Order: sequence, then structure tokens, then C-alpha cells
Amino acid sequence: MLKVGLTGGIASGKSIVGEMFVALGAHLVQADRIAHELMRPGEAVYNQVVRHFGREILNADGTVNRAKLAEIAFGKSSETRASRVEELNRLVHPAVLRSQEEWMREVGRQHPDAVTMVEAALILEAGAAKRFDKIVVVTCGEEQRAERFAARQKISLEAACNEVIRRMAAQLPDSEKIKAADYVIDNSGSIGHTKGQVQEVWKQLQSAARTGSGPEGH
Repeated sequence: MLKVGLTGGIASGKSIVGEMFVALGAHLVQADRIAHELMRPGEAVYNQVVRHFGREILNADGTVNRAKLAEIAFGKSSETRASRVEELNRLVHPAVLRSQEEWMREVGRQHPDAVTMVEAALILEAGAAKRFDKIVVVTCGEEQRAERFAARQKISLEAACNEVIRRMAAQLPDSEKIKAADYVIDNSGSIGHTKGQVQEVWKQLQSAARTGSGPEGH
């Protein structure tokens, strides 16, 4: 089994690239989806996050309002932004990492030659790269990043630009992510261009999974 981390900056197209890998045969889980499940009412992580950030992050039905939580965590002041994001990460990431590891072990038991892939924005920032055999980084241009985020969130391009800048401040720049990558997929062009890169990387990942050539740590 090969453990692959799929990462990239906000609105770089990680999910689209992940879907392409799944279509080719990869087993993929999204860290964001795991975190979402862990923050359901009654879960230990939910209780810790609410205790730490206050009940103002909750909807009327008691569920976490992710937009409100992001607003508090990413903040408007650069002086407090990093510390608040770190606080949230300390509460959520350990449980997410445990869940990812359990999922990969289960897939490995059922499919020894599988390529397991975790899609997560903060693999490198969380110091989790060593948990994977290979790291795939997805990149794109700044204009495209803002346009995609605007379309996804249904907000104006100006508001999207501001939000992207704010969130990117809590992430490593693409230049640093690329240095840590085994493979880089440039998602700035057409879907066909991206798909071609994914297919090429997939061949290499499959080969590594079959031969067991993935290192124990990254």
C-alpha cells in the first residue's frame, strides 16, 4: 500500500484532482470531511472547539457554523490570526490524523496494493508529511484561485480576493509546498491539461504501490 498526501493552497483544485485520481482507482478520503464529522454535536472534538471558541460559533440547532468559526479563527488582524488558527488546529488535527491512519490501515488490509490518498490543505503546515510515502501538490494562478473561490462561495470577486489573501496567510506559499512535493500538478490550464498530469502521476504511484518503493517516511 502507498500512502499519498494530496495538498495545495485554498481553491487550487485539490478536490477536482482528487476526483480524477479516484476515477483512476485511488482510495481517497478528505480531511475536511473527517473534521466535519468530528465536529458534530456530541463528539469530543465538538465539545472542545465550542468550549474554546464560544457558543457564538453555533447555529440555532447546535451545529457548528463553519463560516463563523473560520471568521474567528482566521480573524481580521494579522497579529491574532496565526495564533487562533493554531489553536483550532491543536484541537482538531490530532483526531483527524488518528482517523486518517485508521482509514488507511483498513484500506491496506483489504487492498494490499492500494494507493490511499488523503486530501488535506494543511498537511505540510501540520507537520504531517512524514506520515505519507508521497506528497502531491496542486497549484494554480492567483487570479484563478480567487475566481474559483468566488464561484464556490457565491460571493463577489473582490470579497473572494480578500478572503483568499486572509486564508493564504495561514498557509505555506505554493513555492514552499512545491519544495516539499514529490509531484506537482499545475491546475492553471484546462481540465484536459490537468487530467493528463494526473494520469502521468497515477502511473508512477501505481508502480510505487506495486513494488513497495514508497519510503517509510517522507
